[in-house]
Amino acid sequence: MTQSKSGLAALMVGAIGIVYGDIGTSVLYALKEIFAAGHVPLTQANILGLLSLLFWTLTVIVSLKYVVLVLRADNRGEGGMVAMLALASQSVRHRPALRRALLVVGIFGTALFYGDGVITPAISVLSAIEGLELVIPATGPLVVPAAVLVLLALFLLQKRGTTGIGKLFGPVMLVWFASIAALGLAQIARHPEVLAALSPHHAAGFVGSHPGISFLVLSALVLCVTGAESLYADLGHFGKRPIRLAWFLVVMPALTLNYFGQGALLLAAPEAVANPFFLLAPEPVRMPLVALATLAAIIASQALISGAFSITKQVIQLGYLPRLRILHTSAHNVGQIYIPFVNWALFAAILVAVMVFKNSGALAAAYGVAVCGLMFITTVLTYFVVRHHWRLPLAVCIGATGLFLVVDLAFLSSALLKVVHGGWFPFLIGAVMFVAMQTWRQGQDALDEGPRKMEVDLQPLIENLSAFPPARVEGLAVFFTATADKAPSAFLHNLKHNKVMHERNVFVTVRYHEVPWIGMDERAQVKSLGHHCWHVTLNYGFKNDVDVPRDLAAVTEWGFDFADEAVSYFLGRDQLIARPQGSRMPQWRRLLFVQMHRNASAMSDYLRLPGNAVVELGAKIEV
Repeated sequence: MTQSKSGLAALMVGAIGIVYGDIGTSVLYALKEIFAAGHVPLTQANILGLLSLLFWTLTVIVSLKYVVLVLRADNRGEGGMVAMLALASQSVRHRPALRRALLVVGIFGTALFYGDGVITPAISVLSAIEGLELVIPATGPLVVPAAVLVLLALFLLQKRGTTGIGKLFGPVMLVWFASIAALGLAQIARHPEVLAALSPHHAAGFVGSHPGISFLVLSALVLCVTGAESLYADLGHFGKRPIRLAWFLVVMPALTLNYFGQGALLLAAPEAVANPFFLLAPEPVRMPLVALATLAAIIASQALISGAFSITKQVIQLGYLPRLRILHTSAHNVGQIYIPFVNWALFAAILVAVMVFKNSGALAAAYGVAVCGLMFITTVLTYFVVRHHWRLPLAVCIGATGLFLVVDLAFLSSALLKVVHGGWFPFLIGAVMFVAMQTWRQGQDALDEGPRKMEVDLQPLIENLSAFPPARVEGLAVFFTATADKAPSAFLHNLKHNKVMHERNVFVTVRYHEVPWIGMDERAQVKSLGHHCWHVTLNYGFKNDVDVPRDLAAVTEWGFDFADEAVSYFLGRDQLIARPQGSRMPQWRRLLFVQMHRNASAMSDYLRLPGNAVVELGAKIEV
């Protein structure tokens, strides 16, 4: 029992460090932007009303929606937008039109994650460093350069992995949450009347008195729940119980105390609205607080960057992005990966955001669209999981998700008003990613429907070759085929040009499934084709690591030791050409698909094939 409690405590600390970094740093800027959004007069009634709205937003969206409901919708223990999408689409697989629509909606939600991923590090780091201006006013012009240097250092460290420094995330964030709670509590002790805002009647009174301003304020109010998606996305790393306990025992109380402390400060000194978080602290501790806030912002950014690597890998294996070079940064933790292209593309976009918007206030105006869109799509997908996967009655499903859908729509509608004030930036990033994902998927489907239909049936070909055998050479040849019963082009090219056939031949089909994990006991399905030929289907979930040599060596059905064989891996490497007409895809999208195909990383690297044993044979194909 003691060990169990110790393990639970360790998971809670880990969740506090990884899961709650983003939402934990929202105290740096959220309340300031809430008052700025509607130009709300700093009267006691307005302060209490907005604090009440903030508290109940945290309660409804984070505590009830994500912690209580969404965490239940796990896909074999895993969470996140990709896991939710796979679960929802599988639950309606008997209704193809609905399934296609859900896939489009879910992929758009995944694309919006990248837009959110650009704004979060930029606003967190800028907000933290802006505290320097309170300590040393002359440092104002240095805020943007300092933020760029911090972000550059963070992205340069990614290739080294986070195994070492990751152990510090939990303790540092514990210190952060303890510090912000203490700062808030000290101010609440001076003005305890602020606690009246816990009553929802203050929120209702503010909305009733200022309906127009309330609607505008929603686009800033969403800043207090940024990072809520991380609760679900990191479900597989920590489990439901540690995430829930960390929220209710540490994070929610600390956030509430700090926000109410900021409100108490505004009751006493309305001019503190310029930066209520840092003005909570006595002047002697402001510089250490800036340093701690910067560390917390870096941790929040790191969690999001790691999430971008993870979700990109999952999307690749679902077939919505081309292969990218994926490096493993830890020999012990398979989840520790680094994708160079994603790393530097993300940094470039963040750099643009920092240079264009220049301060946290301007970035806050750009923030809401992607976050609100993502929250709305999560609610939609949750409904289909509750209705079709859990098979609960319609009334229960509407009751479970209806309130959240109304709330999400209200926040999204308000955020859309900010599109012209900066909201276009993350939305544009999400739209670009969505077009790229859909183009890649439709291009791959076009390849399947076109030239690959002309492939020769594999089993009759092997029978024919046994009757009229070509020259046989020693060793084992592995060929890859997208369709199990068709002969791969590399095999046909080898027969045509080299006029030989290996002593043993293995035809491999790699299949990706809409589940997070597939165990080794279900990894390989082997079928003997006779005449020393076999077909193997290798099954992977979207979170599994692909390693073809390892998984083929684990097969025992064929009666020889694969690891001891002299193996040659034959790959088809087709050169694509965009034809001017005759395709369902517009010309510009065909050109985009061809360019993406050319820039995809080598299949041999993606499948973990030994470079000195790979032979590539291909041809030109029009799409």
